[in-house]
Amino acid sequence: MKALKTPLAILAALLLALGLAACGKDEKKEKGGGGAGSQQSSSGPPIEKVPGAESKPTITIGSKNFTEQYILGNIYANALKAAGFKVKTSLDLGSEVVAYKALKQGEISAYPEYTGTALTAFFKVPVLKVPKEPAPAFEQVKTRLAKQQITALPTTPFENTFRLALSKQKAQEIGNPKTTSELKGKTADLKISGFPECKKRVDCLLGVEKTYGLKFGGFVASEEKYDVIENGSADVIFGFTTDGELTTGKYVTVDDDKKLFPPYNVSLLMRNETFKEIGPEGQKVIENVQKPLTEKIMGELNSRVDLDKQEPEKVAADYLREAGFTK
Repeated sequence: MKALKTPLAILAALLLALGLAACGKDEKKEKGGGGAGSQQSSSGPPIEKVPGAESKPTITIGSKNFTEQYILGNIYANALKAAGFKVKTSLDLGSEVVAYKALKQGEISAYPEYTGTALTAFFKVPVLKVPKEPAPAFEQVKTRLAKQQITALPTTPFENTFRLALSKQKAQEIGNPKTTSELKGKTADLKISGFPECKKRVDCLLGVEKTYGLKFGGFVASEEKYDVIENGSADVIFGFTTDGELTTGKYVTVDDDKKLFPPYNVSLLMRNETFKEIGPEGQKVIENVQKPLTEKIMGELNSRVDLDKQEPEKVAADYLREAGFTK
């Protein structure tokens, strides 16, 4: 288990990231799809009560059934509570199919979803047809959902997308590749691991082999991800850019330089009637609290749950406090 980072450590990182953005530095920008990621300020404004919020209908925030979703669901729920809205949660709903159905049927008011997932899972857009840049991908999501009386709020700066990951030691052994293209000619003796269906999916091993011309020494079907590297079963895995394990310094990822994988920024999907109830002030609360959520910060929050064994509710509350949104 890695050492727990102090609240001051993440707060310093937040303020540094936000300060650099506010000063207009030419640093590499996070990929936000709906504008929420590009309009950053030097500090998190404290959440203020929205006039009349307490008289609005109760908002039910849902989530899918994994760490990042639990954290995001709690962040959004706590932020709206701080603004004076009556909020309850229905987290751990299951897959995107289950969560989306609950949203359409009014069982929940809103839940966080990934742009690439919305297009491929709900609207059956082929992976290779999804726009490769976050902004047009989000616009497609927003337009398609509007026809179903669902509002897609502006997206997070971070995206949680696939990346090939390997141990730092293994990367050194094969020349420290920075991109997936640089793996070409170096994978014949490497075993790669992913979920069982990965081998035949265009957005997983099949697509990587065809797009990059790679041939691996074997495929290990497993859901364990980083554990298969640690126990020697595989050398390379399909990780995600916000995996908590990437904060340990033990692993490296290679960039998807040919943009095989779709953008996966997060948009809070909300029923239109709820969106009207929260008004512009409520939307601003949502946009503000997600502005600091870069891949680095989201990965740190995930690590607090997955590696440090904190509860998602605590991690979400700590984030809002450390970032200056709540006391």
